[in-house]
Amino acid sequence: MEREVQRVRAAFGSGRSRPLTFRRRQLEALRAMVQERERDILSAIAADLSKSEFNAYSQEVITVLGEIDLALEKLHEWAAAKPAQKNLLTMLDEAYVQPEPLGVVLIIGAWNYPFVLTIQPLIGAIAAGNAVIIKPSEVSENTAKVLATLLPQYLDQDLYAVVNGGIEETTELLKQRFDHILYTGNTTVGKIVMEAAAKHLTPVTLELGGKSPCYVDKDCDLDVACRRIAWGKYMNCGQTCIAPDYVLCEPSLQDLIVRKVKEAVKEFYGENIKESPDYERIINLRHFKRIQSLLEGQKIAFGGETDEATRYIAPTILTDVDPETKVMQEEIFGPILPIVPVKNEEAAVQFINEREKPLAFYVFSHNTKLIKRMIDRTSSGGVTGNDVIMHFMLSSLPFGGVGSSGMGAYHGKHSFDTFSHQRPCLLKSLKRESANKLRYPPNSQSKVDWAKLFFLKRINRGKLGLLLLALLGVVVAALVKRQFGSWVCRNPACVEVEDSAVLRRKALLIFLAAHRLCRPVSQERQNPALSVERRLDATEE
Repeated sequence: MEREVQRVRAAFGSGRSRPLTFRRRQLEALRAMVQERERDILSAIAADLSKSEFNAYSQEVITVLGEIDLALEKLHEWAAAKPAQKNLLTMLDEAYVQPEPLGVVLIIGAWNYPFVLTIQPLIGAIAAGNAVIIKPSEVSENTAKVLATLLPQYLDQDLYAVVNGGIEETTELLKQRFDHILYTGNTTVGKIVMEAAAKHLTPVTLELGGKSPCYVDKDCDLDVACRRIAWGKYMNCGQTCIAPDYVLCEPSLQDLIVRKVKEAVKEFYGENIKESPDYERIINLRHFKRIQSLLEGQKIAFGGETDEATRYIAPTILTDVDPETKVMQEEIFGPILPIVPVKNEEAAVQFINEREKPLAFYVFSHNTKLIKRMIDRTSSGGVTGNDVIMHFMLSSLPFGGVGSSGMGAYHGKHSFDTFSHQRPCLLKSLKRESANKLRYPPNSQSKVDWAKLFFLKRINRGKLGLLLLALLGVVVAALVKRQFGSWVCRNPACVEVEDSAVLRRKALLIFLAAHRLCRPVSQERQNPALSVERRLDATEE
């Protein structure tokens, strides 16, 4: 394992992954793999999770293709240097932030969506110019085998490597030094990953899950709300990290919600749910038995049927659930929907805040103020109002957890940023050395007073403002010269130095006059030397 990581690190050290043209070619090759080998990918997902072709394509493949297209469209923009705001002391310098690749990153995928949760972060890592070790989940073994076969056929084999295996192989991988690790899975393993990463001071992104609550207000369209809840809860047989884990509602709504969710389930899967091609199965027998045990002692209002031979668990609703029972103590990750009656919105907020921060929070109401109020008073990785899961579908929103549900985020540009170091750059001239007298010893109170003017005033102005501030800089430099030494004569007797307070007052008046004439403009206009094309050309070279 050590040799494999060293091989990939040596490839990264060659600089081959840095040019934008190379990154684009790899992303295009990845897109070609998905399009040309779609049948192999869909078959593997179906074998692992009993997904229909439509579900596998719509839930996994289409998301990956959209993410690749976005990265190809925005790569030049994401990789471009961004101008930095300057102060008076640096107004003639070039200041910018340049994204650069971190190095060799490790992506540990998940089994519940084995394709998208592995390939989506890979897209961001490639776009950012990194080398990558990909570790698919061994639980979804068919998808893992397909990825190990296909990725080397399409991507650079030295820079992007797939490692398959179980606990032993993952343990060996985590002993190696990486520049970033992204892990998707449960909290227990997340802690192990973080502990291993800490030994090398490796930053991590952890997407871990948790019990995502769903509050249903009495002022909402229950037909729509329950249809959307049923879709999100029973999709992939409940094996979705951001599925609504349980419902909070006023006691008077409980029976109505049960009836509406039942109607939605029959609408989706028909009268014989077990025969529906759109209803998946539990991934393996161990998870089947764990989920089955959560039903013990519960009041089952709907569903509850199980079949160990086929790992089938019917869409199930539990009512009047005691918060202290087992089903409310762990993430369900299965097709069981507990309903916990609460008195009102206030009680729901208290219930949520008494527990660990979830990966997602959902609230249904016609009252937008109530939705925003609950968002303000709770904490979660993400939020969708009047729907479930859909915030995951928008690449412009970061996806990730908070607290025990994870740390860090990815998707779209957020993936690029996660796998990039934002490198601050300041380019100065070797000229104008006289302006540096303020920072050189010996020090004095007068220098402190001048430094306050220079350091505490930031600029973000248009061309006219920059010109005026440049002139101001010349004047201030002259005043500083008069205070600390003359251009014309080094003999103090040559010049009668004005009182320092008078000099500072003059400089301040000039600054205020220039400041009033300046109007704010974009960062790009205030620093034309940082043109995107020039930066990208330099990157390509």
